[in-house]
Amino acid sequence: MQRALAALVPRAVKDPRVGNLTITAVSLLEDLSAARVWFLPFGKDRNADEILAGLKSAAGFLRGEVARQLGLRHAPRLEFLLDTALEHAQSLTQLINNAVASDKALESAATGQPGPASTRGDES
Repeated sequence: MQRALAALVPRAVKDPRVGNLTITAVSLLEDLSAARVWFLPFGKDRNADEILAGLKSAAGFLRGEVARQLGLRHAPRLEFLLDTALEHAQSLTQLINNAVASDKALESAATGQPGPASTRGDES
């Protein structure tokens, strides 16, 4: 389903709000009544709310096309969601990097050795 949607959206959806995006994941409910579809827009200039509105307006069309392509008698209802996992991972990475740098600074202060900032020399 993810591959079918990834091929369909750029080719078949003519709504200018949608633009370029990546379908990052699809999750089906156990009863196959609905599918959650996570997406990421290409580029920072794209407004995720506009893309989401465009995808919601095309959901019925996409549902029918996916059903035809996959040979489904009953296609799941499509629910589109902005994928925030990448942003979350980046913020966690930044927190970890800050903690490591703080630990190194505390360790350097405790041992009396210069910290990482002073060992680099004057690079200004």
